[in-house]
Amino acid sequence: MTIPDTMRAVVLTGHGGLDKLEIHDDWPVPKPGPGEVLIAVGACGMNNTDINTRTAWYSKSVTEGTTAEGGAGGFGDARTDDSTWGGSGLTFPRIQGADVAGRIVAVGEGVEAGRIGERVLVDPWQRDPAQPENRALAGYFGSERDGGFARYTTAPAGNAFKIESDLTDAELATFPCSSSTAEYMLTRARLAQGETVLVTGASGGVGSALVQLAKRRGARVIAVAGRDKMDTLRRLGATAVIPRDAPNLAAAVRDAAPGGEVQVAADIVGGAGFPGLLELLGRGGRYVTSGAIAGPLVELDLRTLYLKDLELIGATVMPPGIFARLVGYIEAGEVRPLLARSFPLAEIRAAQETFLEKRHVGNFVILPGE
Repeated sequence: MTIPDTMRAVVLTGHGGLDKLEIHDDWPVPKPGPGEVLIAVGACGMNNTDINTRTAWYSKSVTEGTTAEGGAGGFGDARTDDSTWGGSGLTFPRIQGADVAGRIVAVGEGVEAGRIGERVLVDPWQRDPAQPENRALAGYFGSERDGGFARYTTAPAGNAFKIESDLTDAELATFPCSSSTAEYMLTRARLAQGETVLVTGASGGVGSALVQLAKRRGARVIAVAGRDKMDTLRRLGATAVIPRDAPNLAAAVRDAAPGGEVQVAADIVGGAGFPGLLELLGRGGRYVTSGAIAGPLVELDLRTLYLKDLELIGATVMPPGIFARLVGYIEAGEVRPLLARSFPLAEIRAAQETFLEKRHVGNFVILPGE
């Protein structure tokens, strides 16, 4: 195929509100460097990560949760020197978008030309080629390097996983960030068959993936979500679904859990509900988190932690192997996409505004070709 010199892309020009997302129709098409591939983006998923990076929510100067107001307008007092997931600053301009599904259309030096034409899904974690296990050297697609909110993007060849699936690009783009994060959370928490896991924020991208992947492991899943989303989560495999506005959430969880306690709490909400999750864990229980949409600052009674022999686990930079497993699950049909809605690239601001309303179940996807 003929590769153009320019393309349509959404360019982030700085930290702040939706006005920092600029649409360009004449952005240069990137060229693959040594060991890289050029991908024609069929679809790119959208996540909290995109909004958090744009607004500098990762900065320790921001103490509130991911709200619709803050997500749309930004945080005026946010510092910029610690504004990314890794605690450093971001380089602008930047093309965001971590969840790329598409086809390889060109390769750089050292990559087999036979890969041209492959349908691929991109692992968003960019690892140091010489030290792939060193998580301190990792970067993220759409943060430390340009991502997929564009017609074309480049990626290290090892991050472009060939995938054989009847799913559409939009469906495939629901998986990379959300589902790999969920799989890593459950891996770090060592969730085992027969155990009970409590999933908060279960209707979002990571939450709904947690439900499916925990069920795949043979665990009993108790999901917490809005009342209008409960039926969908039951269809995904949740054993019990509890409305987040239940008069006594703890009592409802205890009624649903064998023995009145859970072995793992997989939390992406944080905020005021954090202490109650630890109380629901049995002795030796594990709490794992990869988000804090209700607020990053929480109260912790250390007596609960040490008297119950609990583990607190963070999950961000995943080691090699997690994404390859996920691709295998997709190809085997063991997990299914939960595509809430798709938007053309030119409507990315409207997409993020709608995303922030949190009325959906699953994932939003951007279509650069429309």
